[in-house]
Amino acid sequence: MPRASAAAAAHTARQVLDSATDLFAARGFAAVSLDDVAQTAEVTRGAVYHHYGNKQGLFLAVAARLQAQVADAVVAAADGAGKDGAEADGVRADAREQLRAGSHAFLDAITAGPALRVLLVDAPAVVGWAEWRRLDEANSAAHLREALREAGIADDLLDALTAQLSGAMNEAALWVAQQPDRASAAQQAHAALDRLLTAALP
Repeated sequence: MPRASAAAAAHTARQVLDSATDLFAARGFAAVSLDDVAQTAEVTRGAVYHHYGNKQGLFLAVAARLQAQVADAVVAAADGAGKDGAEADGVRADAREQLRAGSHAFLDAITAGPALRVLLVDAPAVVGWAEWRRLDEANSAAHLREALREAGIADDLLDALTAQLSGAMNEAALWVAQQPDRASAAQQAHAALDRLLTAALP
């Protein structure tokens, strides 16, 4: 494929993905048709099929991109907490702060924009529980697991604690979204998350 054609195809794929993200977030998976996506993206329905196969394939691409964006926010926040390299009892001095920063960033990122409805409301039903878990484990949950290990959690508890904290944060996000005063609910959720992390860490 000539370079110009490849660039145009990539641009079309991004247009479709952007439009689908907005529509799935606003209306939910069931209420969006591929014709809706094509019209919003200003492309043909055939172009949507060409790049994503079908509606479920398009939704999976949207979910994968949002998972990656949430994970990027987690990593950026954790990295921003710094790495001073000092250790005590085999645990880096700032590892716990990085875990906290990343966890709070996850809660903010998952409740912002399209991520909440797409990833937590529709995705488990649309792509199936196993695929939803795979996406989560390849992104935010993988970073959570590594942060817990660096914060001193023993290997025999690592998988269980990762699953429980991840589940708690996802439930907190859904709870925040259902509250009439989301700003106040978010503050409460962050305060509760701090307590969970304090209780979980050695």
